[in-house]
Order: sequence, then C-alpha cells, then structure tokens
Amino acid sequence: MSTHDHTATERLAQAVHEGQRSMPEDRPLMVCKPNKIESWRIFKIMSEFVEGFDVIRRYSLAATFFGSARTAPGGETYQHATELAGRLAKKGFAIITGGSSGIMQAANEGAFNAGGASVGLNINLPSAQSYNSYLTDKFGFDHFFVRKVMLTYASEVYVYFPGGFGTLDEFFEIVTLVQTKKIRKVPIILFGKKYWEPLLTVIEKTLYREYANIDKDDMKLFTLVDSVDEAYEYITANVSC
Repeated sequence: MSTHDHTATERLAQAVHEGQRSMPEDRPLMVCKPNKIESWRIFKIMSEFVEGFDVIRRYSLAATFFGSARTAPGGETYQHATELAGRLAKKGFAIITGGSSGIMQAANEGAFNAGGASVGLNINLPSAQSYNSYLTDKFGFDHFFVRKVMLTYASEVYVYFPGGFGTLDEFFEIVTLVQTKKIRKVPIILFGKKYWEPLLTVIEKTLYREYANIDKDDMKLFTLVDSVDEAYEYITANVSC
C-alpha cells in the first residue's frame, strides 16, 4: 500500500469513528442550504457509506426487489413477489429489499422460506419504520440518498413491482444510471403489465415520439413481464455475475 493510500485509509477510518460517536442527540433537519458545515453530519454520511458497502459486498449474486410498502399479504401481487424471490433464492441469489412491509416483506419472505439470504436495507424515520420478520441480514440508514446508493449498487438484477413515488423514483434512477453508462447494463424487470403499460405508453409516445427526449434504444433498457415464470426465465438467462 502506498503512503497516499495508507493516509486515505486512516482518514476514512477516522471519519467512520467520528460518524459513530459525534452525532448530537438532537439532530436538526437539513433545510435548504446549510449556513455552516456540520462536521458530524459529514462524518455520519461517510460512516453510512462504508458500513453499507460492507453489507452488500457479502453477496456476490443478488436481486433487489422494489414495490409498494402497502401491498397486503395474501394478494396476487404479494404472492408473485414471494414466489419469484423464493425461486431466485434457490438459484443462489441473495434477495435485497428496503426491509419493511408490502412487496419488501413478500420478497424477503420468499427468500427466507427458501433458505436463502434475505437482506433489508431500511431507513430510520422519526416514526419508526419496522423491519419485517424475514431477514437474515439488515442495516438501517439515516440518509435516504445513502440508502439509495446501496440499493442501486447492490445487485445484478432489479425487479420492480407496482408501487408509489418511491418505486418510480428508484426505477428512473436505475434507468438513468444505465442510460448514462454510470453503471453497467443490468436486467431491469417491470412486473405487471396492467400497472406498467400506461407509464410505458407515455414514455414511448411522449418522451420518444413526440418530443424525442430519449432514443429508441432507451426503451430497451427495461423488460416488461406478467408472470413469475417469465420473470424467472428472463433473469436466469440474462444475469451475469
């Protein structure tokens, strides 16, 4: 290790240590541009990145599931997520979610019951967001953007079930990163034609044909499926680790 690398490692270790010990008990919210640099906040962010990457590096092959936290157990969409996650877990995929309820719980349940790795990357909120009971590994973040990076770089395939703003945000984030070649091209699966087709129609007719704001090939960055078999076969045929 060079002197420069050794020094950088020492600084990072110090930052992680400071991030773990220097946060005030009453942490003010960040509103607009801060008037001063709060060292504890910077250290905490660095600490979360280091600890988050330590979690995801444990899994060489993984699939991240996104979808609504409001999806109720027992419904068809919940069952589809559980079945797909279980089949992928048996194939050797670690299943990674936000660690909470709905589709996240469904995917974790499928992986857990199949005897696979079931990981939850949760967010710490003032009104506590609980973890589901099907996790074999978990980590909680204070910053949404750090958690998003972890979910973004954690896996070899990304599966999107019907969801709200958060799900759509994560979908467009991944598509943008692949489109701009900030990450390598990975399978992006949209599950459920009834939910996704109206949005894809807007993308094709408005973004591509009417305004030419995307290229034709950009619409090939994601794959729409409507069954567990279709999703499973596409993933296993197209994922490389």
